[in-house]
Amino acid sequence: MSLYDLTIPQFKVTLGQIEKWLDAAVAYADAKKFEPNTLLTARLAPDQYPLVRQIQSACDTAKFTPSRLTGKEPPKHPDTEQTIDELRTRIHAVHEYLDSYSPADFVDGETRKVELAFLQGKHLTGLDYVRQLQLPNFYFHATLAYEILRHNGVPLGKMDFIGSINIR
Repeated sequence: MSLYDLTIPQFKVTLGQIEKWLDAAVAYADAKKFEPNTLLTARLAPDQYPLVRQIQSACDTAKFTPSRLTGKEPPKHPDTEQTIDELRTRIHAVHEYLDSYSPADFVDGETRKVELAFLQGKHLTGLDYVRQLQLPNFYFHATLAYEILRHNGVPLGKMDFIGSINIR
């Protein structure tokens, strides 16, 4: 399986699911008669990011992963979203950016040196970067966003996280 297959389709599916979770959150807030945007400040623990930052972080991981593997410039987001609609705009921008990639962009990506500031002059190979850092980080933030919404009563289930599957 190529790095393209490990990243781009997976990121796009999960970002699409995150948007569906936001739809469910709005519907839940409407039914319970509270402002949906109040959920954006919810968090599971005092030392963890709130919902808005979890979604921003998932978006950042989805855009920086292919960028660092291919050298393409990612879109800039100043992390100023304060509403669900603004988060949707960010999700859409990242999704469009991911659409700009093809498998050909990832040729030799597995062996590409990925240098990160916290590695202090060391690097990861592209394959290790994806498998050991970026995929776990992406799903970490997506899972926390899902769990924050569940914790606050939004009716989401396992298939809401997974999304559609190709049953044959």
